[in-house]
Amino acid sequence: MKAYWYERAGAALDVITFGDIPDPEPGPGEVRVKIAFSAVNPTDCKRRKLGRELGKFDRIIPNNDGAGTIDAVGDEVDPDRIGESVWLFGAQANRPFGTAAEYCVVPQAYASVLPNHVSLTNGACLGVPAVTAHRALYADGDINGLTVLISGGSGRVGRYAVQMAKASGATVIATAGSDEKCKHVLSLGADYVFNYRNNDLVSCVLDITNNVGVDRMVDVAFGVNVAAAPQLIRANGCLASYSSDRLPKPEVPFLEFMYKNITIQPFSIYGMSENAKINAFKQIGELLSTRRLSHLIGRTYAFTDMISAHQAIEKDDLFGVCVVEVAQDC
Repeated sequence: MKAYWYERAGAALDVITFGDIPDPEPGPGEVRVKIAFSAVNPTDCKRRKLGRELGKFDRIIPNNDGAGTIDAVGDEVDPDRIGESVWLFGAQANRPFGTAAEYCVVPQAYASVLPNHVSLTNGACLGVPAVTAHRALYADGDINGLTVLISGGSGRVGRYAVQMAKASGATVIATAGSDEKCKHVLSLGADYVFNYRNNDLVSCVLDITNNVGVDRMVDVAFGVNVAAAPQLIRANGCLASYSSDRLPKPEVPFLEFMYKNITIQPFSIYGMSENAKINAFKQIGELLSTRRLSHLIGRTYAFTDMISAHQAIEKDDLFGVCVVEVAQDC
């Protein structure tokens, strides 16, 4: 099969190679997917740039997310799954072979069926962003009736979080970085959206919540927002964060969190229990089936432009998911 891979850490142009390698074969409990679309996320670029897993594997095919059609199954898998259109999660997480190839093998639970009305292009958007949004919202249970603050509501994770929270009966407050993006987040169902560049978020949130604060904060920039978080979150509330790129070693106002009994919940979706992952796949599938999730593709690249797709993510110049068309006949 045709595939992209890297054998050392570094910039995409310097380390990613394109060529032919043998087709993978599914083992027990696994399925092989003929990839139609591969998605590139920041986590894929970080893994390649830092070489996180090169100590475990000599060669890594990048990209965790994608969508395609199951064309082969291993032992212990129902052969009736052959022909299913599926979206993938975590194809390259602690595994050497991601979706930047014509075929990808994953545990069968990580290949979730797409409803007929969801295209393979949109299916490739789900994976990391949708599961991250799910975990940030539901790690502690039902959010019906709660007030949730979602920072970066127009981002890959944020826009799924807004839709999921509304579908679950929460009041949603979100932030975005421009007036245009604020309008986009409102169109997703958010109750309130504020441009964080122009508004005093603490004043806005306290005004909406009658000076109580939100029950749960879903945060994309922990280091930037942690100082204000105790003012934004109510007593016994929770701050769930999945990223702190700008300030990876932030100062935390411990006493402010302590006196309000606020839980700080950093997490990685790859470290979730298998039951939590399967529950996320199930609930995302239900939302897809009932047409309560929309998707935003920032740009679609040709398979020959995989390196350009990685570079676009590194530059952070796309509004929406970056997808690569691997095959047209899935």
